[in-house]
Amino acid sequence: MNYWLMKSEPDVYSIADLKHDCTSIWDGVRNYQARNFMREMSRGDLVFFYHSNTQTPGIVGLMRVVETGLADPTQFDINSEYYDPKSQLNAPRWQTVKVEFLEEFAKLISLDELKEKFSADEILLVRKGNRLSVMPVSESAAQKILKMR
Repeated sequence: MNYWLMKSEPDVYSIADLKHDCTSIWDGVRNYQARNFMREMSRGDLVFFYHSNTQTPGIVGLMRVVETGLADPTQFDINSEYYDPKSQLNAPRWQTVKVEFLEEFAKLISLDELKEKFSADEILLVRKGNRLSVMPVSESAAQKILKMR
């Protein structure tokens, strides 16, 4: 099993939305490195849900990958902001995963708190200039984060 972190703006899709929906595809990722990380995911991997672009960004919960290798449907939707006219149905450019809700943390683990506890070598999230919305988390860092909740 591997560990990951995925970011979403809470006004776009929040941990509360996932809790309500139970499962969801993680659509709209349009960064090749983030897409490639999703291609590496396996069923059963655990994912930290991170609220970004908010007053206090941070990790708010935990989800699990339940399906991999899915074509992101937004790439074919001409009305979507994530539409990609170069993507073909028979060769989709953008893949995604389906995740299921596991837990909403009792308290948010803020970015500032993560910066205090981890170096940029331990977790990509705290690396200066990192803007990836999907990234791996080492097992040792994941265990420390789980103890912080």
